[in-house]
Amino acid sequence: MAATMEAPVPAEQDSARCGAEEENRGGEVEEKSQQQQQTGSTGPAAPHSRLSKLPLARIKALMKTDPDVSLASQESVFIIAKATELFVEMIAKDALVYAQQGKRKTLQRKDLDNAIEAIDEFAFLEGTLD
Repeated sequence: MAATMEAPVPAEQDSARCGAEEENRGGEVEEKSQQQQQTGSTGPAAPHSRLSKLPLARIKALMKTDPDVSLASQESVFIIAKATELFVEMIAKDALVYAQQGKRKTLQRKDLDNAIEAIDEFAFLEGTLD
């Protein structure tokens, strides 16, 4: 049996290599934790409630008030919640533009009215705040 021997590595190079490997591993762990924080999940199968800012039970109750809806799956409730969040975010951002034009930081009803009137996507809301 022939044994192969590696040439000894000077201590300076060995410690530098170990330090670089530890930094790489630390970066990988840090990236994974950042991804988990961004997605709000801690594992592969995170419940939908952690990903939604709105209470899913209330949304499901609202959906069931419609006589045409007898059953609502968790997926459908989650999709409705997410769509609602995005809609509220979009109209709030558009209304914020009008508040900033008035040199205010607080949204007022007139800001929402202005956003609804100015943006075609919100045409279906005209007259709802009256």
